[in-house]
Amino acid sequence: MSEEKVIEKPLQQFVVQALNLEGDSLVEVIKQALDCVDTFVFAELLKCPNVIALETTRHAPYLHALRMFSQGTYLDYLYKKKYLPELSEPQIKKLQYLTIVTLANKMKRIPYDVLLKELNVDNVRDLEDLIIEAIYSNVISGELDQQSNYLEVNWTVGRDVGTYDVDNMIDTLQQWCDSCENVLTTVQARIVDANKTKQDFLKHRADLENDVANVKKAIRSQTEDEEMLVDTSCPTKKIVKGSKLNGAKFWNK
Repeated sequence: MSEEKVIEKPLQQFVVQALNLEGDSLVEVIKQALDCVDTFVFAELLKCPNVIALETTRHAPYLHALRMFSQGTYLDYLYKKKYLPELSEPQIKKLQYLTIVTLANKMKRIPYDVLLKELNVDNVRDLEDLIIEAIYSNVISGELDQQSNYLEVNWTVGRDVGTYDVDNMIDTLQQWCDSCENVLTTVQARIVDANKTKQDFLKHRADLENDVANVKKAIRSQTEDEEMLVDTSCPTKKIVKGSKLNGAKFWNK
């Protein structure tokens, strides 16, 4: 999933106008919202009572067009074109840009084949021109890999969240939670293994230190025994003061 860029959107002005207008005047506000190069979400406008009321009037196609720009794609527009008002060239490009945003929310790398089909573009040259225009319009940010034929998306503007999108978001979050649980379980198992390894190491070191102490003690004891053996086998001779050895005579003063 691509990262969404958060930018200021001038939708609020259209919402304020829509609350006070009806009929042709309201349709003009909808057209302005669709034309606005900085407006990519329309949910708040779609919630306006006056806009909802268009469903039962001759202006219903503009309500459907607004819904198309809110959550639809360019192929959706082509399939339902006869039920929708004719779009201007800038509006068509805007819907194509938003289609790229929808694709980017499903895959970070979008193959040219997918883009050609979803945008209903005939050749790669026109496709790359369209993508470059979307990048310069700050709708998406990405790089074209002309050798591998795919668009790598870094971030996009946001789009309105639909019912199916919520289900997908829930599934994605659930998968993320499951992954976190798996990672946590693995980490906990690694901690147990690490603690056991530590205890084994400490026990081995204690045993080794005990063995070294016993060896030192044995060496010390053996050395003391050998010293005692030397002392007992070679007794020292005592010499009396004033005496001479080897037949010397004693003289009195």
